[in-house]
Amino acid sequence: MSNNFSLGPKLETLATALEDSYFAYRRIHHINTVHLPARDEVYEITRRLFALIFPGFFGRQDLTSKNIHQYLTTEMDGISQQMYQLIYQCFRCRSKNDPASDHKMASQATERFFGELAHTRELMANDVLASYKGDPAAQDTDEVIFSYPATIAIGTYRLAHTIWKMAVPLMPRIMTEHAHSQTGIDIHPGAQIGKGFFIDHGTGVVIGETAIIGDNCKLYQGVTLGAVSLPYDETGLIKRNYKRHPTLEDDVVVYSNATILGNVTIGKGSTVGGGVFLTQSVPPGCTVSTRPAELRYRNRCVVLGGGRVFDYWI
Repeated sequence: MSNNFSLGPKLETLATALEDSYFAYRRIHHINTVHLPARDEVYEITRRLFALIFPGFFGRQDLTSKNIHQYLTTEMDGISQQMYQLIYQCFRCRSKNDPASDHKMASQATERFFGELAHTRELMANDVLASYKGDPAAQDTDEVIFSYPATIAIGTYRLAHTIWKMAVPLMPRIMTEHAHSQTGIDIHPGAQIGKGFFIDHGTGVVIGETAIIGDNCKLYQGVTLGAVSLPYDETGLIKRNYKRHPTLEDDVVVYSNATILGNVTIGKGSTVGGGVFLTQSVPPGCTVSTRPAELRYRNRCVVLGGGRVFDYWI
C-alpha cells in the first residue's frame, strides 16, 4: 500500500475556492500590498530591550563597569536599526503617505523612543521596587525581576506605551499581547499608568485602553478595569476613541477578582475588596466590599450509639 497522498484532480478546484474566499473577505488578507512587520522580530526587539533595561539579568552575563558602555552603544545601534525598519513597516501598512514621509516618521519615532529609554527604565525600576516592598514573599529584587510575571507584563507595557504615544500602529499591541500570552496579564498599551505600579500574582488581570492608574497603585489577580456595554455609531459600528475605562487615583488597592467597569473614578487611597462588581465612582479614602456570604458548616463528627454518624448543619 502506498503511503503517498494527493488531492489529485480536486486540488485546482479547492485552491480556487480558497482563493475566491480571500477576495470575498478582504479585511482578512494582506495581498498586493506592503510587507507587514514580522511578529517574531517584534518579540526579539522586546527581549533585547529587556536586556538593556536589566543588564546582567537577561542576555550577556559578563558585563562589567569596563565593558558596559561598549555593550550599550553596540546593542542600541543594532536594536535601533531593527526597530526603525519595523516601525516603518507599521506606518506603511496603514499609511496613504509617500514612502519618504513614512521613513521620516519612523526615524523620528525611533529616535524619540531611545531618547525616552532612560526614563522608561526609571519607571520600570520603580515598579520592581514596588513589587518587592509590597510582597512579603519576595526575598529580594532579583527574584522579582527573574520570576514575577508582573515584571514582564508591566515592563513590556512600559516599552509599548512609549511607542503607542507616537501613534505607531500594530507594534505596541503585538508587544503587549505577547506578554499577555506569557503571563496571563492583559495591559493595553494605550492605558496610562503612574509610577510604582504592582500587580500581585497577576493571572487574569485586564486593563483597558483608556484606563488611567495613578502612582503607587496595587492590583491582585483577576482584577478587571473594563468597559460597560459599548454604544454604536450611526453606521452600526462600535464607537471608539472616547474614555470608557476606569480611573484609579494614587494609592488605590484593588483585591482579587474585583471588576470595575466604565468611566468611573476610584478616589485616592481607596480600597476595593475582592469580588466587588463596581460601575460607579468611589470618593477618596473609602473601602468598598461585598456583604459576607452566609456560610454553612456540615458537621459529621457526632457518633451515636451503634457507631452511626449523625449529620447536622451549624
